[in-house]
Amino acid sequence: MGILGVLAFIVALLASVMVHEFGHYITAKRYGMRVTEFFLGFGTRIWSTTRGETEFGMKAIPAGGYCKISGMSPREELPEDVKPRAFYLATVPKKLVVLGAGSFLHFVLGILLLFTLFAGIGTSQILPSVSQVVSCVPTGSECTSSDPISPAKSVGILKGDRIIGINGEKKEWKDITPILRSSAKREVVLLVERNNQEISLPVTLASRTVDGEERGFLGIINEFGLVRENPIKAMGSSFAATGSIVQGSLKALIGLPAQIPSLIRQTFLGEERTADGLVGIVGVARASGETVSSGNLTTGEKFATFILIVASLNIFVGIFNLLPILPLDGGHMAVALYEGLRRASARRRGKADPGPVDVEKLTPITMIVFVALAFLTLLLLFADIFNPINLNL
Repeated sequence: MGILGVLAFIVALLASVMVHEFGHYITAKRYGMRVTEFFLGFGTRIWSTTRGETEFGMKAIPAGGYCKISGMSPREELPEDVKPRAFYLATVPKKLVVLGAGSFLHFVLGILLLFTLFAGIGTSQILPSVSQVVSCVPTGSECTSSDPISPAKSVGILKGDRIIGINGEKKEWKDITPILRSSAKREVVLLVERNNQEISLPVTLASRTVDGEERGFLGIINEFGLVRENPIKAMGSSFAATGSIVQGSLKALIGLPAQIPSLIRQTFLGEERTADGLVGIVGVARASGETVSSGNLTTGEKFATFILIVASLNIFVGIFNLLPILPLDGGHMAVALYEGLRRASARRRGKADPGPVDVEKLTPITMIVFVALAFLTLLLLFADIFNPINLNL
């Protein structure tokens, strides 16, 4: 496992934590609330500095971070001049903005990382360049002397040629592929770029049966490489990828309880873990390390994979934090919405404002959720250490 990849992931994770907390901080300050602490980590304070009324710093255990806003509970004792700025006195919309800002910035960061991937680094795609010309139309797994010559070899396609069009139209390779597949035993005209010159090569495709389907066979192997997109297309791809990650994350969260028994078997009974199963922070760090140290990936592919991992993690964490359970941000947002509905109901019935919900009364529920999350975290930790997922990179 590459230590460089693990360290890079830890730095990216801590940066994501601070981005999340910054969302709470900047919106709370925007609405006039008092923020007394903004810290990376927990436990013993190892460094801090005070700016205005907020103490910024680092603590010994880098397992997250926090932003302390005054008046999260109506029971909190505050100086008289601070009481009007208490969080619990804010309007419901302001509470929702402050509480949701952390997850919102996770989504923003995820989209920006995906944009960097699509526009700056590129994604691995099949290129139109020919890396190898297959010598025959194989009837088995390998060519034999009795197999017919491949169409590509018969018309003189060479290694290094770029196929840039078909049947009189310039097209991308992804658009050429389906035409070739549907043209078994038919002639097509390939537009080939060779030594900076364009030549047309008529070729009759051979036929091969794949999964019971007859497909056209040309007889080439394409190169793979990173392809960048223009900024406009990259932005569209970023939102599309975000949607896919959100969909996958929601599916994973909904199916999470059903996966706990298999995770227990994988952790303690040696059952094989699959790459699409549950994985914890240690597992993601290990995956980052394997990515960076892999000899099968180019430097660009390593960066691309790492950025995709961090972007996916941010989007997942953003969704997870919005779950309507305490102590998550979504739980506090649910309480704020309930306060608003209760206040509106009292107003319609001509009754007095019932005031804010005493969140401390919900501590038993919070503790149950906390214990459940701690159990899952420890289970994933043991699974990632003693039966890690193998990515085969």
